[in-house]
Amino acid sequence: MRTYQELFGSREFTPLLASTAAHVAAQTVSRMALGTLVYEATGSPLLAALSMFGPLLAQMIGASFLLSAADRLPPRAATIGLALFFAVATTALALPGLPMGATFAILSVQGMLGSVGGGVRYGLLSEILPAEGYLLGRSVLNMCAGSLQICGYAVGAVLVNVLTPRGALLTGAALFVAAAVVARVGLARRPPRAQGRPSASDTWRTNARLWAQKPRRRVYLALWVPNGLVVGCESLFVSYAPRHAGLLFASAAVGMLAGDTLTGRFLPAHWRDRVGAPPLLLLLAAPYLVFVLHPALPVALAAVAVGSVGFSANLLLQERLMSLVPSELRGHALGLHSSGMFTMQGVAAALAGGIAQLTSPAPAMTVMAAASAAVTLALAPGLRRREPTAGGAPTGADAGRELTDTGKGRRPTDTARGRLL
Repeated sequence: MRTYQELFGSREFTPLLASTAAHVAAQTVSRMALGTLVYEATGSPLLAALSMFGPLLAQMIGASFLLSAADRLPPRAATIGLALFFAVATTALALPGLPMGATFAILSVQGMLGSVGGGVRYGLLSEILPAEGYLLGRSVLNMCAGSLQICGYAVGAVLVNVLTPRGALLTGAALFVAAAVVARVGLARRPPRAQGRPSASDTWRTNARLWAQKPRRRVYLALWVPNGLVVGCESLFVSYAPRHAGLLFASAAVGMLAGDTLTGRFLPAHWRDRVGAPPLLLLLAAPYLVFVLHPALPVALAAVAVGSVGFSANLLLQERLMSLVPSELRGHALGLHSSGMFTMQGVAAALAGGIAQLTSPAPAMTVMAAASAAVTLALAPGLRRREPTAGGAPTGADAGRELTDTGKGRRPTDTARGRLL
């Protein structure tokens, strides 16, 4: 599956895309509104950054206790239920006079449940599409998200000015309801991918299994840390340029859209194997170093757009991750990826906000970008994709150890094809 015609020929891909689009639009509009609301109320770059990205810190709590639900709940019912919960929670955030403590409590619960949502959504994608179509399908979801962020941050800025931040939050709540309706109408009812009831103990065991293998650990770290540190830079857009934050967010979304389009559709498989993710991760961080010079707005917009092309490294890393896990754990594995990534983004937002509080947003962004590049350089040697031998087995230091724990023993995986031998 290498063409968009083949992709959209899959009956359930379009409704999954539409439901995801409404969910992303709701999050984008709500995040812009809430960041503005908190910054106007407190004048604090730290609290504004945490209101926009801090809930992501709670993702790891959900990943530690709730993530087994991603494979043990019916996907359609879970998708609908989570969207409706987010609608109610976003409506509550729009209530006048809501204390700041209550605001962050609601955001924390959203973050915890969001960890399950990522696993459900992307696990369902792996069921709807064949294995060879996953990267293309995920790239289209990312392209859609990037496009909606371009529109969402621009429209969000307009809604904040026209309807006030609370009116924009209510718009976000309505979009969450739309996501639930599309999922109910367009997605087929499916049984859970795995048997048993969700539990914290099962979540811990599966997390340990996924983390125990060195190749998977490397991929997870590459998915979480460089990306998260650059999102720390983005969390300072509102305080760096309060009047032009929407343009900066939109420029980032343009870069993401371009990167996902080029990598997901046009980068040949042999180049994906040969080049890999590290060059794209370096591209993600390097342009943000220009902020040390306090650039004019046009230069800042260009740097953000070029850097965000590097977010497409996540597509290559997710494809690699899918080749290292069995099908019955894909929802959990993808949920752990998204939860860890979002948690790191929340940590980075807090760290960036703290540095900006002590200095100013521009040097804080420079520090976060330099840290991201340094982490990428440290991880790069372990991310080289090994060439298969004539018999199809991987070579290198980890050859023979790239195993998948199925719970009944250990069997080698065909890492090129992502299936059990």
